[in-house]
Amino acid sequence: MLLKFTKMHGLGNDFVMIDDLDETLDLAPEAVAWFCHRNFGIGADGMILVRPTSLPDADFFMLYYNADGTTAEMCGNGIRCFAKFVVDRGLVDAGANSVRVQTLGGIKPITFSRNAAGLLATATVDMGEPVLEPARIPVALPGERAIDHPITTDAGEFAFTAVSMGNPHAIIWVDDVDAAPVRSAGPLIETDPLFPAKTNVEFAQPAGRKHIRLRVWERGVGETLACGTGACATLVAGVLAGHTDREATIELPGGELSVRWGQDGRVYMTGPAVEVFRGSVEIPDEAPPTG
Repeated sequence: MLLKFTKMHGLGNDFVMIDDLDETLDLAPEAVAWFCHRNFGIGADGMILVRPTSLPDADFFMLYYNADGTTAEMCGNGIRCFAKFVVDRGLVDAGANSVRVQTLGGIKPITFSRNAAGLLATATVDMGEPVLEPARIPVALPGERAIDHPITTDAGEFAFTAVSMGNPHAIIWVDDVDAAPVRSAGPLIETDPLFPAKTNVEFAQPAGRKHIRLRVWERGVGETLACGTGACATLVAGVLAGHTDREATIELPGGELSVRWGQDGRVYMTGPAVEVFRGSVEIPDEAPPTG
């Protein structure tokens, strides 16, 4: 079977995008992991299928897979790439500047700007209201919020703030993000029993009232160049901790996102999306081993 795909990225957080509007694909986790493997496959932080929506107030459905083949509720950089995919291919009316995307984390309204050629330039995603109640994130703690909660790992002791932006995040404040133990502590916190659905882990350094430096260990992926939901969750945690204003620039290794926690309680994320190339790949009957 020959499968067409598009490689896209948002601030270096890269994805294999596939048109599945006819809903013919049923990919096993091993097949997704093969696609995303940077040595044996195409290489990506995740895979996104573009599907028709099942809801009357949405335009499309985004099915997102982590690089290990597990599904995730949402991906902030991925949904901007999703918007660019449907806009640039004319699946959205030429005069439109918005689209509503159904995800496993709910419907996400997106507004966007176009360049002179009519292609999507930047997108602002209404990420919805952050979830702070531990039971709903989920994190196995009592109470209404988990702020600066201690956690002990083999890589050291940390204090995290738990936030969900449709998917779980544990934000840890550090003095120097460049020296943060992202790759040693990240996987240990991701899989800690406190997080029944695992968690994304953010190591964040305040750099003024309107600036945060951030590195992210993504659940099911590893450290990535950027994480949109992580940037949003970190801004919320920064406001709760008194580190930042309600609007700030989040600086990630792959670039910058503008994030605002509005007075309406909703979080808005603005950033670019880039198409890298298009291609096709022959899918083997059995996915080759990926180590």
